[in-house]
Amino acid sequence: MSPKRHSALREGVILGVLVGTSIWAWIAIVDAVVGRPFETFAVLGGIGRFTALHYLLCVIYGVVAVAVVHAAAREASLVVGATFAFFALEFAFVMVSAILSQMGLGALAWVRILGGNVVGAIVTFLVLWTRHPLAREFRDATAAEDD
Repeated sequence: MSPKRHSALREGVILGVLVGTSIWAWIAIVDAVVGRPFETFAVLGGIGRFTALHYLLCVIYGVVAVAVVHAAAREASLVVGATFAFFALEFAFVMVSAILSQMGLGALAWVRILGGNVVGAIVTFLVLWTRHPLAREFRDATAAEDD
């Protein structure tokens, strides 16, 4: 495979594992800081089940995110659709946080779940912004417009 060729599957799995790990660590740290280690994991099905499902969903998210970025390099209008999908996903996490705040996680559901989602979104943005050629092209185009 040439160095310029990108694999959505390989890059997406890497992104998904990075996002999954950052969110998992966030939740574990928040639980530990409030003196209830692994409480979120217990409420969401236990450490093993939560971790397996969490990483599976994060890897799927990573593959889809990278595939959309690759497709957006060929069809720029996909960026609008991807942005809409991102905000819809964020809204879904707001709703999940609201539900979980009533189902055993209390007020800290917002910090645990929505906070973890924000951490995951930041990791996604940073990884794609710093590692993907499309981001480099965008930065170069922006710099050329400024000149």
